[in-house]
Amino acid sequence: MQTLFFRISFLILFILPFGSFAQIDLNQLAPVDPEVKIGKLPNGMTYYIRHNEEPKDRASFYIIQNVGALLENDNQNGLAHFLEHMAFNGTQHFEGKGIINFLEKNGVAFGRNINAYTAFDQTVYNLSDVPTTKEGLADSCLLVLHDWSHYLLLTEEEIDAERGVITEEWRTRRNAAFRLRSQFFPVLLKGSKYAVRDVIGDLDVIKNFEYKTLRDFYHSWYRTDLQAIAIVGDISVDEIEAKVKKLFSEIPAVENAPVRESYPIPEHDEDYYVLATDKEASQTAIQILTLIPNKDEKEKNLNDLRLQLVHSLFNSMFNQRISELLQKGTPPFITGTSSIGGFLRGYDVYTIGVTAKPNQEDIALEAILIENERVKRFGFTGSELERAKTNYLARLESSYKQKDKIDNDSYISNYVEHFILKDDIPSFDFEYDFSKKMIPTISVEEIAVLSKEWMKEQNRTIIITGPSEDARHLTEAETKAIIAKVKSMPVEPYVDVATSSSLISGELKGSKIVKTKKLDQFDAVEWTLANGAKVIFRKADFEKDQVTLSSFSPGGNSLLDDKYVESASVLGAFVGNYGLGDFDAITLRKMLTGKKVSVNTNIGTLTEGISGSGTPKDFETMLQLVYLSFEKPRFDLNAHNAYMARYKAYVANMANNPQKIMQDSLSMILTNYHPRTRIFNVDLLDKVDFAQIEEIYRSRIKDASDFTFIIVGNIDETEVKPLVEKYIGSLTDIDRKEQWKDLGIEMPEGKTHKDISIKMETPKSNVNLAYSAGLKYTPWNNMALSIISGILKLRYTESIREKEGGTYGVSVKMDLSHYPKPEASANITFDCDPEKADHLKSLVYGEIDKIIAEGPTQVDLDKTIENIRKSREQSKQHNNYWSSALYNYYFHGVDNNDPANFENILNKITTADIQKVAKQFFGTADVVDVVFFPKTE
Repeated sequence: MQTLFFRISFLILFILPFGSFAQIDLNQLAPVDPEVKIGKLPNGMTYYIRHNEEPKDRASFYIIQNVGALLENDNQNGLAHFLEHMAFNGTQHFEGKGIINFLEKNGVAFGRNINAYTAFDQTVYNLSDVPTTKEGLADSCLLVLHDWSHYLLLTEEEIDAERGVITEEWRTRRNAAFRLRSQFFPVLLKGSKYAVRDVIGDLDVIKNFEYKTLRDFYHSWYRTDLQAIAIVGDISVDEIEAKVKKLFSEIPAVENAPVRESYPIPEHDEDYYVLATDKEASQTAIQILTLIPNKDEKEKNLNDLRLQLVHSLFNSMFNQRISELLQKGTPPFITGTSSIGGFLRGYDVYTIGVTAKPNQEDIALEAILIENERVKRFGFTGSELERAKTNYLARLESSYKQKDKIDNDSYISNYVEHFILKDDIPSFDFEYDFSKKMIPTISVEEIAVLSKEWMKEQNRTIIITGPSEDARHLTEAETKAIIAKVKSMPVEPYVDVATSSSLISGELKGSKIVKTKKLDQFDAVEWTLANGAKVIFRKADFEKDQVTLSSFSPGGNSLLDDKYVESASVLGAFVGNYGLGDFDAITLRKMLTGKKVSVNTNIGTLTEGISGSGTPKDFETMLQLVYLSFEKPRFDLNAHNAYMARYKAYVANMANNPQKIMQDSLSMILTNYHPRTRIFNVDLLDKVDFAQIEEIYRSRIKDASDFTFIIVGNIDETEVKPLVEKYIGSLTDIDRKEQWKDLGIEMPEGKTHKDISIKMETPKSNVNLAYSAGLKYTPWNNMALSIISGILKLRYTESIREKEGGTYGVSVKMDLSHYPKPEASANITFDCDPEKADHLKSLVYGEIDKIIAEGPTQVDLDKTIENIRKSREQSKQHNNYWSSALYNYYFHGVDNNDPANFENILNKITTADIQKVAKQFFGTADVVDVVFFPKTE
């Protein structure tokens, strides 16, 4: 498990370091955060309650079940997950869809705020971002948790209805990755119950189990001694605790309950090997996993926290080496990784893995094994460790400054791990102080000793996954021969190359601000520099340790000749690998050690721009990178070729992916086969030209006078102003004024219908409906489309998912674009049983026709408006709200921060208004109706 800071700071790579052996007794337990109140009721139920104001006036309510798929009998395979679904289909106090209907009226949306998940060892339900200002709503949420604990109705009618929903979830999730995992998990976890459970379960069981079988599972395992509730938010801890004690103590404990077993994975001395293939596999991967048993839950102490820190630094350093390898010459694989960390209950796992180029598994495997052997024999250098520590401390410091922005669900995710795995939940203050003291004590010698233990040859499994057709894979004998070869071959130690300390050489002249304009409605200021650049600055301290920069200039790819299309399509992905100024990407990354800063280039269809983010202390570094991006971009042919080799291999591997095939087909149809539409494949990459990338970049990312920069963050104007003058003021201007071109990329006129058959392993239909129509760009129309989208989601959830059991979910996306011309669009998609596709599609059309003919119901309108209003309130508590508001003001000429353009519309819009806009849009729209079916042999 990862404690709170570990979750917040770069989730996988970095975990807390440790401290002074002489001053801290590492055999003691970490102190529990005093801000969380933990208790246990007489019936055995545990509770966690904490006051937190991120976000303000919101709270999250969870029930945590120490129950998952491992507790199923064979005739219950899939029922832990099935039961999770049933919690939303009738309880003692909320019959039918009562929980969802009640909460959605209060702005708590199903899917985003109301949800649950099931895993091998746990099932967790959540009601998130619940408004605490609505009288009685918190009490109702507690009642929901109360019912989920012991009072599900599990009616026969609702069980049968949910069989269809879960069958469609099974169909949706059963992709190539799932099928591959189903082949290698039984080998990796051989001899354990993990090997015969996959959570989603057996489809025959799901369709045919007896009602009593599900009820027996529920009453055996959903019980107070295996349950915890967690409530975190803008609440009174004492008041909530009193209510918890009163309401939940009445739930009876289960007598003569079965023992909640843990399930070990048998150890093995010999290597296991498994080759898993699938016709739709889009890449060839090799992994070597070594399972490492954890301590017993009762023995965990600060030593374990320290070990996590060593894990973090090891992962950072090893993956940095792999990253460098991928930047040089002809990379031996597409991607590579190494990590040590948590895996399953009771186990860590040490992993090395690569994504191989087609038919080059031997080269890829040998290369990653050599790097592993290099670390095993020689460890890491002192300079590598110092960089890893410096980077870690920078993230730690940044996270600590923003500790007040830790949201309710982040806290609860740690309480889940505390309850399920008995992991530590110290306060952030403790973790921060502890880490600062401990990091200096971690040495390269210690990491070298521990890494040898992780790289042992026991409990090791070799997993190769890839396509089943047109590919040759390494056999077990060949794989083991490569392992033996590398183990005995000579390997040189890693050499760490020193770096320069200054990004920019020479003095910058800069230019002064010649015009200042106050933007009172945003509490911002607009500066115009002598070189013509326009800079808008707003101080915002919602995120305490963040500054962001965005910029735009009109033109984009629309001004390019068609011959540049292929090169332009990959430019954004490639240029980040070239480095900047005098420094290649490897050197640049080392020079930015200890700095939390990034800058990216984007050249879109209508605009180009540079964006960046960083901490206030690294703001100058961010502007230096912006300056270099304009004035001294780097074009490194060796880096280009290295990345292209990996990129081509990746794209070639996607050829068998049905999702890619469907997306390519849709792209061509939706753009009416426009000459600018390209299928992203190896043929396209063959036409990418390095010289063209440089030409495009230099033509678009230049002329400060045509750029608008937006800077938002927790930094004072007095600090920003001189740095803007120095760096943005030093950008070259040529006083060009450009405008994008309308390329005429449009959907086909009228209604276009196509049924397309493609090869797929799991038979399913993918239904796609797209609408497009001219619609004036106004705040009113924008809001109306957002409301229509929300209402349709409600309708489709009720009619297609719940009533018909026809799909796991329907996606509805509606948008109003301003440029190159005002136009509204809608995209509605879902997966389903091919035999039901036409019927379910008719229901999609039917709900739209109903809104056009009758308007939405007031209930659906109120639910949607409440959800939009709540999201707006929360978004205002973040810096990026102001970045977005300023961008819309300067790019679209609309002040979305003005209540007249948002809140006032919500307050007065009616069902008749929605009906009018729906009729105006859907009634005049061009329509593309595409359904993909499985190809029959």
